[in-house]
Amino acid sequence: MGVFSRLSDIINSNLNAMLDKAEDPEKIVRLIIQEMEDTLVEVRSRAARAIADKKEVERKKAEFIGRVNEWESKAELAIAKGRDDLAKGAIAAKRKAQEMVDLFDKEFQAIDKSLEKANDDLAKLQAKLKEAKAKQRSLEIRRTAASDSVRINRQVYDGRIDEAMARYERYERRIDELEAEAESYVLGRPKSLEEEFKELEAEDGVNAEFEALKQRIVSRMNKS
Repeated sequence: MGVFSRLSDIINSNLNAMLDKAEDPEKIVRLIIQEMEDTLVEVRSRAARAIADKKEVERKKAEFIGRVNEWESKAELAIAKGRDDLAKGAIAAKRKAQEMVDLFDKEFQAIDKSLEKANDDLAKLQAKLKEAKAKQRSLEIRRTAASDSVRINRQVYDGRIDEAMARYERYERRIDELEAEAESYVLGRPKSLEEEFKELEAEDGVNAEFEALKQRIVSRMNKS
């Protein structure tokens, strides 16, 4: 038995309530979609048969309307020829043909009503199917996002990463110590001639920038 046993069950169903109760919502929504698609095929098949029946009824009704007209013409002819017995027989045959026309009229109306109901049910069913497919897509997106989040968090909180970072920090500390040791060898060493000139050049640059800044400030004050 499918998720739904009848078309009305699908149309009147509350999809959210069903998914809330389901242990495996993704599995349930897949079954619901399959059931809906199968039902759509079945309802469309029945509608196609009803349309074919309607055409057949129209054809038969037209045939018996022709017979009604034919017997009426024969009755008129018989009366004109003074054959009342034949006229009455023609009228009786016409009445029977008219009864068939009336019967086909009722059948036609019943088929029309059935098709109207099928059309309404199909529209509701397609709306439900659209809703179910949207739910399926939403569940897939949420599952993918959750899986990605689990994988990322597993990596972020993995102790191996912390251990590797700690080793890296110890390695950096060792390099700092080596660099400090290298620098310690030049502490207290007299400056070279090249270093002395570099310091003079740097001092000249500072003094030049200081004088330029001082001049701008004085000029601005004089203008104000």
